[in-house]
Order: sequence, then structure tokens, then C-alpha cells
Amino acid sequence: MSKLHLVFGGRVSDPQGTDFVDLHNLDMVGLFPDYKSAEKAWRAAAQRTVDDAEMKYVVVHLHKLLQPDSE
Repeated sequence: MSKLHLVFGGRVSDPQGTDFVDLHNLDMVGLFPDYKSAEKAWRAAAQRTVDDAEMKYVVVHLHKLLQPDSE
């Protein structure tokens, strides 16, 4: 199975959490086949909004959600 990773971000209510304020306006950066390319995309997206403390980007390990017992 591919090690799929999703990178997305948006405005959060608390910069230390992941409670996204407006789910309809999330920035879907993309799906990536490995963590290295997902991290590169995450860094680029996060850097674009570095001055906005309420914007947060995350990497989601989709392969862990699809098959949680595989690792």
C-alpha cells in the first residue's frame, strides 16, 4: 500500500491546536506519495503564511487512517 500523505491548512481558533475555523475554506495543498515530499510541500505552504499566527498547515498520514494496524 502507498504511504499517502495529505497536506492542508487553514485558519485555526488557537494556534496551538487544530480546530479549523472554516472547513469550507481550507487550503488543500495536495496528496503526496511519501513523507519527504509532503513535508517539503508543508514547509512551503507554512512559509507563505509565517506572519499569520492563525494560519496552520498539517501533514496527515492517510495510510495510517486507511490501515491503522499495518504499522
